[in-house]
Amino acid sequence: MARAAAAGTGSAVPADWMGALPDGLSLLRMTIPGTHDSCCTDPADGTEWSHTQNWGISEQLQRGVRFLDLRANGLEGHPDDAFGMYHSGWYQGITFDDVLTQCGDFLGQHQGETVVVRLKKENGTNNDVGTRFKDILDVYLDDKGWRSTFLLTDRVPSLGEARGRIVLIAQFDNDWPVLQWPGGDNDFLSNQWFSLQDVYQGLSSPSDKTGKVTQQFDNAAADQDSALMYINFTSYAGGGWPKANADAIMPGVQSYLAAHLSDRTHLGIVPMDFPDFHSETLSTLIDWNWH
Repeated sequence: MARAAAAGTGSAVPADWMGALPDGLSLLRMTIPGTHDSCCTDPADGTEWSHTQNWGISEQLQRGVRFLDLRANGLEGHPDDAFGMYHSGWYQGITFDDVLTQCGDFLGQHQGETVVVRLKKENGTNNDVGTRFKDILDVYLDDKGWRSTFLLTDRVPSLGEARGRIVLIAQFDNDWPVLQWPGGDNDFLSNQWFSLQDVYQGLSSPSDKTGKVTQQFDNAAADQDSALMYINFTSYAGGGWPKANADAIMPGVQSYLAAHLSDRTHLGIVPMDFPDFHSETLSTLIDWNWH
């Protein structure tokens, strides 16, 4: 089935690739590259086991990444008004304030783009804020002035509605009218908004994760008129460091994408580890929006 997207070729500049697509295009009908554990850039913050990215947030956005996987909890010394970014119990040396500033700066300079953010309350940390998580996020939205940057909606928006904004997907206790991440863990999961593949452990080898990724690509391809946004993590945490796992997984992912580019399907959100090492796949996912 043909994608409802612009004809022709996309922007040659990764920082502005969404700007070449029409306002009326739903995010449901796009292919959006992302990063997994987007803030985990330094092995000193939890060893190589929690090192998933080399590019920081600003560079990820400049390179074309449009989905960020953010894990937050209380920031030491700021129990009521700030989040730190975490991987499990390890603070990643960056605050949520830093992330929002970098996203806001990028969107201010590239107003045709949007950033989709999964914000997860990361359990197992020191300074756990418990049920106050959404109250602290309200501090960011109102007292710190970020509400106008966020698009809080309980339906997947069009690109025109989302341009210049951060589209929030919530994974924390709340009763807000907002997109909600599926519950559960290490599986194929779904709710009224999303179909998610995030099998990250328990396989016989990391390369077996490639089959889970391509299975979800096939699921998306067979469901092109769906009201669900497909999300397909290429990351895997079992059997070795994330860097080695990505080296085992991503060649098969790229082979699938290269072989199916002419199918004219949309694949949803595809979060990756180390897109700097797998830049061909990042470029292919962006190109997918025009072929």
